[in-house]
Amino acid sequence: MFAVDLGGGALLRPIEPWQAEEFLAHIDRARAVVDPWIPWASRSTDLESARATLQRYADLQARDAGRLYGIWLDGTLVGGTMFVHFDAKAGACEIGCWLEPAGQGRGLITKAAGHLVDWAIGVRGIHRVVWQNRPENIASRNVAQRLGMRLEGVLREEFLYQGERHDTEVWSLLAPEWQGLTAGHATAPISPRRGTE
Repeated sequence: MFAVDLGGGALLRPIEPWQAEEFLAHIDRARAVVDPWIPWASRSTDLESARATLQRYADLQARDAGRLYGIWLDGTLVGGTMFVHFDAKAGACEIGCWLEPAGQGRGLITKAAGHLVDWAIGVRGIHRVVWQNRPENIASRNVAQRLGMRLEGVLREEFLYQGERHDTEVWSLLAPEWQGLTAGHATAPISPRRGTE
């Protein structure tokens, strides 16, 4: 299994259905802080539902329509990034993330998401990368900004959570903008072979 070194004892690598027990333990630790932002956190409450969440992403990956990657810090799963949607033919994708408190404040999401953006644009030819967050999720907004994304607008009351509607910010990055940001900098993208395992 491939792993991308994020520095400081952190690794980015795929998370798959056979890791459901580890994933569930992580989500149980993270639920209070990720549930408001990640819809499947509240649905992954036992081993069967955790495995179903991971299987859904495995099925998306098999169709080249999405992927899920975990972030391990000193051997413990603390969060992850994912292609929520991936459409190589249309040249568009959406990236999302989550992180439990033990992994916060280390820049792990920015580094991990940067690898996904680099791979999507550099290897798969994606032209447009989207990032969505609720306006009050300042940490997520900060990642979008650090990745060089631009705020396109706000989808008013688009996200339903616990019976209440919330706005969603939409950020985007185009391939030429990313290539301009990374020109002259060494990057460590997920390689085509490793990124499909």
